[in-house]
Amino acid sequence: MPEPTDRDTERERALRLIEALLFASDRPLGDAELAARLPETLVLEELIETLRTHYRFRGINLVRAAGGWTFRTAPDLAGLLAHETVQARKLTRAQIETLAIIAYHQPVTRAEVEEIRGVTLAKGTLDLLMEAGWVMPKGRRETPGRPATWVTTEGFLLHFGLDSLRDLPNVDELRAAGLLDARPASTLGEAAPEESDDDRGYAGEEDDPP
Repeated sequence: MPEPTDRDTERERALRLIEALLFASDRPLGDAELAARLPETLVLEELIETLRTHYRFRGINLVRAAGGWTFRTAPDLAGLLAHETVQARKLTRAQIETLAIIAYHQPVTRAEVEEIRGVTLAKGTLDLLMEAGWVMPKGRRETPGRPATWVTTEGFLLHFGLDSLRDLPNVDELRAAGLLDARPASTLGEAAPEESDDDRGYAGEEDDPP
């Protein structure tokens, strides 16, 4: 077997470095961050593809999420790794709808969310989404009152397994999955009724009775 060339040694070292960086990081690392640590003679895309192939059938997979690369547990092993823990309380439908509106219309103000939903947001709805790490305020709209605008976070992308907002399902995909509400959309500008206290709760509580 021929002796490894200097380039082979350099390449193997680069693969090990990428592995170490990704294992040690508590967040996905972008192409620019990884490439900055590599010799200019090596192509990051080729190294990433080599690692993805290597880990494809292993206990962890190299995946792209939130605009970067990270290691995730193989999906088929998720059930075997389950253990008892304190279960986070589920979001209400009001909170889910608010999150969806922010995701698809960001940057969006509270008043615009209320217009689209046709309901006045209960106090604390945005606070709970912000505590979950999925939304955050980002600047103010240059309109009277300069209301704060809201956007989704990197944590939102990570939680839902999205690389970027471009990966959000479109209307046809949502309809095919049965996730679109069949109720007619509210007319913008109409006075919005206020959410009931039930909307401020958690698991099993919805805006409307079944």
